[in-house]
Amino acid sequence: MRKSLKTSITLATTGALVLGGAAFGISSANAATPNVQTVSSSSEASKIPAPVASVPDVLGGDTSVALDSSFTDALTSLGLTPGVSGDAKLENGAVSFPITAGSVTYWSPDGDYRPYVQGLLNHNGSGLTLKAGDTTVTLENFVVNPGSSKLYGDVLVNGEVAASNAYLFELWGGSLKPLQLEGDNAVLTGTTVHISEDAAGLLNKTFSTDAVKRGMLVGTATITAQIK
Repeated sequence: MRKSLKTSITLATTGALVLGGAAFGISSANAATPNVQTVSSSSEASKIPAPVASVPDVLGGDTSVALDSSFTDALTSLGLTPGVSGDAKLENGAVSFPITAGSVTYWSPDGDYRPYVQGLLNHNGSGLTLKAGDTTVTLENFVVNPGSSKLYGDVLVNGEVAASNAYLFELWGGSLKPLQLEGDNAVLTGTTVHISEDAAGLLNKTFSTDAVKRGMLVGTATITAQIK
């Protein structure tokens, strides 16, 4: 289903790389996302400088979101029960989605080339569920585009596809913390995840409410990418 889950990540192979949220664009031929600069198809491809480092294959890891109490309290007030689908896990107040594939290329931030971090991460076959009575909404196969600070995914209602590649969450990078290298992993935490206007409308319509608002805080994301 989802060809790519894109994220801006800075990895340290020959030096320290930095992961950034809203400031970076991402390339992908498969995700229909706006304002995306691609390396391969750009008419300016001949002017692209050599990257400082490149990780052609992210080998695994996961993206975890520590659910904010305001979000879980809102779900309770609406009679919604959170859960997971596929390979996702919901433990100790956090939901996590395995990274299924990905790649990252990094240019020096001191140069003129922008965006200086480009890549993609896939989270296929996992998702978040919200259930009330006989209705279950599943949000899955996430696609993160940090260049536009948006997260896309598929939406299912009681197992039937309601929307594909829908804009589900806004990503705010203002509280992003410095990249940490832990063994074979690059770890970035601090980006906050918020309900998009599109997702708010869809959830309100499905569950017959008007309580879900754009910008509602879902939680804080941590990306753990296995790079070697």
